[in-house]
Amino acid sequence: MKRLCVLALFFGIAASLFATGGKEAVESGDGSGPITIKWAIWDYDLTVYYKPLIDAYQAKNPQVKIEPVDLGSADYMTVLGTQLSGGADLDVLCIKDIPGYANLVRQNRLEPLNGYIRAAGVNTSLYGGTTEQIAVNGEVYALPFRSDFWLIFYNKDLFDAAGVLYPSNDLTLDEYDVLARRVTQGSGASKTYGAHYHTWRSAVQLFGILDGKNTIVDGTYGFLAPYYERVLREQNDGIVQSYAALKTSGTHYSGAFFNNQIAMMNMGTWFIATQIEKVRTGESLSKNWGLAKYPHPSGVQAGTTLGTITSIAVNRNSKNKEAALDFMRFISGPEGAAILAKTGTIPAIMNQEVVNAIAAIPGFPSDSGSKGALQVYKTYLEMPLHEKSADIEIVLNEIHDDIMTGNTSVAQGIQEMNDRVGRILGK
Repeated sequence: MKRLCVLALFFGIAASLFATGGKEAVESGDGSGPITIKWAIWDYDLTVYYKPLIDAYQAKNPQVKIEPVDLGSADYMTVLGTQLSGGADLDVLCIKDIPGYANLVRQNRLEPLNGYIRAAGVNTSLYGGTTEQIAVNGEVYALPFRSDFWLIFYNKDLFDAAGVLYPSNDLTLDEYDVLARRVTQGSGASKTYGAHYHTWRSAVQLFGILDGKNTIVDGTYGFLAPYYERVLREQNDGIVQSYAALKTSGTHYSGAFFNNQIAMMNMGTWFIATQIEKVRTGESLSKNWGLAKYPHPSGVQAGTTLGTITSIAVNRNSKNKEAALDFMRFISGPEGAAILAKTGTIPAIMNQEVVNAIAAIPGFPSDSGSKGALQVYKTYLEMPLHEKSADIEIVLNEIHDDIMTGNTSVAQGIQEMNDRVGRILGK
């Protein structure tokens, strides 16, 4: 899923994430002149943050020139792999997705970073646990610089009409279910639903990985049963809209929320900018809205959520490795995060400065709970690192559709997941 955020943010982050050793710029290896770093990217002309990142780094490091190499967005990771296998003179690499990252690691194209992380003092905890999830045999080969994560969007007017308190930032799934039932009102065309699950499999399946005990690539899926059963009960009881009806009509989640039909909706941070803009233009009738942290299983820390990342890596065969590593550090660190946010992009680092800046955006909910919803405890990747992840996702999508439309039972669907993914994994 491609998600673009268009938030207009302005802030400064003063704290330093990385040790610099008192060295403001990377020097040329022989002292003869500037170093040219070639940065593999996609869609240079359509992406607002490349040039500001380059300009800021070059201003701080005048002896380094950053040269963007635009490989296009179509099949970017495939093209990048081909370029590297052919010996292309690339130094710093944007990593677009997890399967492509796994391929490059397997092909030995990326510089191992554990030693550099230790030497540079990189505090990987600020990435919410995502670096550990992209480690291969304990080694990290990229650092995140962009991220989106899931939370709850809710309509305050619908809660007020039902006489129900707003969602808190510590809702278990059981409490979320109770709240959704209490705020459901009316019937027919005027009915308002307590919650909403979009037709993506992630909107249901990924509740099951928040306890850290299972992943969706292990090949056994019995842990998903209670989450499917809960959502299907809500659907049968009229607490949420019918999955089949949503699929048939092609209803987008934004339309349901804009039209004052939905009291709560689990969705990603990419929707914040859209909601703000549509309220401004009058297209969203849900003008009085708020945010809450993602609902979690009992026993799981509030603020545990799901997300996606875009990362930065260094070509293992770079001829300018020291400068390439320094540029990677800049992009993925607090200075890079500040620049990304100014261009309207959610950075991978969600520290207090970032949270404060987002909460100060005109149109962002003014209550403290919505600001608190942005503070993440841990983020699990929607699609974890696995060489067969693309094939597994096809199976999970198909069977999710069958379960949610009633074409197969939960038990039968899970058995089919086990069988088909088991064959993919060679079990």
